[in-house]
Amino acid sequence: MGSTNLFSQESYTLQDDTAKEIYIQISGVIVKGKTMAPVAFATVMDKSTYRGTSSDFYGFFSFVGMPGDTLIFSCLGFKNTSYIIPDTLTKGRYSLIQAMEEDTIMLAQANIYPWPTREEFRDAFLNTDIPNDDLTRAQNNLDQEVLAYKQEAYPAGGSLNYKWQMNDIKEQLYYKGQSPPNNLLNPIAWSQFIRAWKNGDFKN
Repeated sequence: MGSTNLFSQESYTLQDDTAKEIYIQISGVIVKGKTMAPVAFATVMDKSTYRGTSSDFYGFFSFVGMPGDTLIFSCLGFKNTSYIIPDTLTKGRYSLIQAMEEDTIMLAQANIYPWPTREEFRDAFLNTDIPNDDLTRAQNNLDQEVLAYKQEAYPAGGSLNYKWQMNDIKEQLYYKGQSPPNNLLNPIAWSQFIRAWKNGDFKN
């Protein structure tokens, strides 16, 4: 695994040179190698102690390590990379900018068939019930028996009730101040009634 350290710096002394162990405050930013955009929530782990941390939303991380430790950087969608902390450090702080290379995972091709065998596919293909076309469905929806059933099964909606109420009010206003017509004395209505009676229109 390779590593890319773009920038590092050392600051004040944590312990004197006679100390056997020096602990370093490792701080840095993890970025994408091409765009330099931050890599959020990447894992930073010490290879020897398995201790570490993760970067925040801006790619920043910080934890305590020792000179000579190997840091492993990993994140979903990126290739793992490593960086060895220089063993010549005598200061208490060390910072770096670590670049990670994006990784594209190519999955093997998978062929999914709805039927286990060719024979079952052939049987299903030949016996497929093809649905009706648009004209047939429209004719079925306009069938008189279907419409009559829907008319009796479904109550009147708000728009139909409103239209009936408005027609009733309009009829009352039309004959307001006078008596409405009475078809009991209308000779035309009587002739239509007799003709319909002779034709058998009132038979069940």
